[in-house]
Amino acid sequence: ALVLLDACVRLLPGVMGKEASGAEESFGQNLLEYPQYTRPQLWEGRPIPAVLTSGDHAKVEAWRRAEAMRLTRARRPDLWAAHLAAAGKRGKSATRPSKK
Repeated sequence: ALVLLDACVRLLPGVMGKEASGAEESFGQNLLEYPQYTRPQLWEGRPIPAVLTSGDHAKVEAWRRAEAMRLTRARRPDLWAAHLAAAGKRGKSATRPSKK
C-alpha cells in the first residue's frame, strides 16, 4: 500500500521538491542511475572523479550518462537491451560505453 501511495503522491506538483526529480528517476531511460558522490573528495583512499569538481556542467552530464550506460551494460543486460531498442526506435544511436 505504501509503494502505491508513494507512486501516486510523487506525481503531484511540488511533492518532490524539484520538478526535474521525477523526470530523472532511475530506469527513466532504461538505464541505471550514475554513481552519486559527496564530501569528502577522498573516501577510503578513492578520489571522486575530477570531472565532478571541474565546474563544467556539460562534461559532468556526459560523465553521468557514460557511467549510467557502463553500469547498466555491466549489471543489467535486460535494461541495456531495452535502452538500445528504445534508442533505435527514436532514430538515435545509443553511444556504447567503453568497457572498463
